[in-house]
Formats: sequence, C-alpha cells, structure tokens
Amino acid sequence: MALDPLSTTLQALADPTRRAILARLAEGETSVTELAKPFAMSLPAVSKHLKVLEHAGLITRSREAQWRPCRLEAAPMREAAEWLERYRVMWEAKLDRLADYLASIEDEPDGGEPAADDATGTGRTDHGA
Repeated sequence: MALDPLSTTLQALADPTRRAILARLAEGETSVTELAKPFAMSLPAVSKHLKVLEHAGLITRSREAQWRPCRLEAAPMREAAEWLERYRVMWEAKLDRLADYLASIEDEPDGGEPAADDATGTGRTDHGA
C-alpha cells in the first residue's frame, strides 16, 4: 500500500539516525562518507537510511565527479510542521481552558465542592423536596 506524502515524511522522521542525518545536513551539504562518520554502522546501512530520506523527499543526492553530495530539502518538513501546527494550536487551547478551570476551582471554598447549606451537609437547600 502506497503511503501519502505526509505519512512517508513522518515515517522517515521516526528514526533517530535519520533525524541526526537531517540535523547534520541542516548545516550544509556533505558527502555520504562524512554523514556516516558519527554512526557505528556500515556505509551500506547509512545508504539505506539515505534512500528512505530521499524517497520521502527530505534530501537530494547528486554526483559531482567522485563526490556524491547530499543536501536537505525543507518542503516535506514544512508540510509536516504545518500539519502538526493545527494540532498544537488545538491542544494549547484545550490545555488553556483546563488551566482556567483548575484555577477557578482552587479559588472556591473546599476545593470546588459546594458549601453545605443544611444540617445534612449535602449542600442541598430543597429540604426534602
């Protein structure tokens, strides 16, 4: 089953090695050999990670004589960030309302419980009705 572009991007970003590769490429283009240096894995293993990133459109690779530079492509991450932003705004609004509610019940006597108005201590004032 083919994934939509956003799912492909998020799947590629799910791996910490791939995120580290992208962080390095954010500093500028570099070779596969340079990208592989910080990782305790073979060049073919790094190359597999690069293929996933390339398939997601997060990087491009080119060939300049013997040098194969990789460079970051920001568009798919921007699309993912825009998608996530909608949910961030929603959750912040919900958390703000929760914080307001919690602040309001802290200001009430007995931690938000209604005060007992009758001899039974139930807070009911209808007295048997």
